[in-house]
Amino acid sequence: MKHLLLCFILVCLCFGCKSPEARPPVTTKSGSFIKESVERNKKLNKREREKIQEVISKNPNKNFVASENGFWYHYNIKVEENLKTAEFGDKLEYTYNISNLNNQLIYSEEELGEQVYYMDKEELFSGLREGLKLMKPKEDVTFIFPSQKAYGYYGDEKKIGTNVPLIVNVKLKTITQNND
Repeated sequence: MKHLLLCFILVCLCFGCKSPEARPPVTTKSGSFIKESVERNKKLNKREREKIQEVISKNPNKNFVASENGFWYHYNIKVEENLKTAEFGDKLEYTYNISNLNNQLIYSEEELGEQVYYMDKEELFSGLREGLKLMKPKEDVTFIFPSQKAYGYYGDEKKIGTNVPLIVNVKLKTITQNND
C-alpha cells in the first residue's frame, strides 16, 4: 500500500501536477509613457506659472516674493519683531480662505473656521505647510500655490478640481511652542 501511494505521488509530480507556465505580458511598455507624462507635466507647470505671473503683474502694489519651495507670497501684515516661526510639533492657530486665480472664492474663512495644526505632525497640503513655516504670529500673508503645491491631480474631492492653482490668504494667530 505504501509503495502504491508513493508511486501515485511520483506520477502526479511528474505528469499531472505541472505548474502553469508564466504567460508573457499582453503589452510591453517602453519609456514613452513616462516621457509623455513628463512632457505633459512640464507644459502644465509652464501654463500655471504664466497664469500666476499674470496675477502677480495685475497687482503691482503687492510685493510678491518667490519662495524656495515653488510658490509666491505677499505680506498683507508683516510683523517686524524678531518673533519665532513654527518648528516641529508647535501648535498653530490660524484662519484662511481659498480662491482660484480669478479671485473667485472657493472656501471662505467662515466656512473653514479656525484651524489648529501641529507643525509637521498632521496632514496638510504641502504649500500651506511650508507657507506656515515662514509666518510669525499676527501676520497675514497671501500665498499663490501652483497646483502641485496645493491639491494636485486629485483636487480635494469637493470644490477644488484637478490641477487647480490657488490663492490662499492666511492669518496666523498664535504659535504655541512644543515642550516635548
